[in-house]
Amino acid sequence: MTTETYAVYPSLRGRSVFITGGGSGIGESLVRHFCAQGSRVAFVDAAAEPSLRLMAAIAAQGHPEPFFIPCDLRNVEALQAAVEQARERNGPIQVLCNNAGNDDRHQTADVSVAYWDDRMAVNLRHQFFAAQAVRPQMKALGGGSIINFGSITWMVGDPDCPAYVTAKAAVYGMTRALARELGPERIRVNCMVPGWVMTERQMRLWLTPAGERQIEERQCLPDRLQPSDIARMALFLAADDSRMCSSQQFIVDGGWV
Repeated sequence: MTTETYAVYPSLRGRSVFITGGGSGIGESLVRHFCAQGSRVAFVDAAAEPSLRLMAAIAAQGHPEPFFIPCDLRNVEALQAAVEQARERNGPIQVLCNNAGNDDRHQTADVSVAYWDDRMAVNLRHQFFAAQAVRPQMKALGGGSIINFGSITWMVGDPDCPAYVTAKAAVYGMTRALARELGPERIRVNCMVPGWVMTERQMRLWLTPAGERQIEERQCLPDRLQPSDIARMALFLAADDSRMCSSQQFIVDGGWV
């Protein structure tokens, strides 16, 4: 199946989009897909080298070059400054993809207070403050789309990363609250819920023969979930085609849950 078989969203052309964790994995695919739609994309990531390579690769394809802003999302002031930089460069932000996260494995007995707080900062806190920062811009535009990234891990109760699972469960609660508060301003807030996506990191660290068997046993569909599968759902949620979708979870997991 080629890219020509997938949807093009006219409403995304020229739209200002802000993506967190855009330098690799699902975030990289988000950046590529929004740029291919003709959106004006700004993205933040703590890793400069892969982010700069991504910018060059997209420019070489003839798409609008994304704007990379180095940022550690645990620093909320730096995140707020990045949102303002993106506004100055690309215009008021109309789409926010709260993608960044980290699912490092850990056991309950090994979790310290400092590690717990760090997991909340990496996987939850920045999503709230990014939404807070873009809200005035979206309100002035007459609306916008905020896409928070959750995970099926809390639905299935994964036992090997309890702090991550807790943060991702909280993302859905936050989504519901923000959707209700921001809805009168025509700001839609939804939660994207990926399954086990075959990013380079996941395959390198976690995809063992036992993991392969688990996918075969748990997914309804036999194919492996790719970052592009997540990005295409995000395009729909960002576009005007989904104008009456808010306060919902959109699960893309091959039928795992």
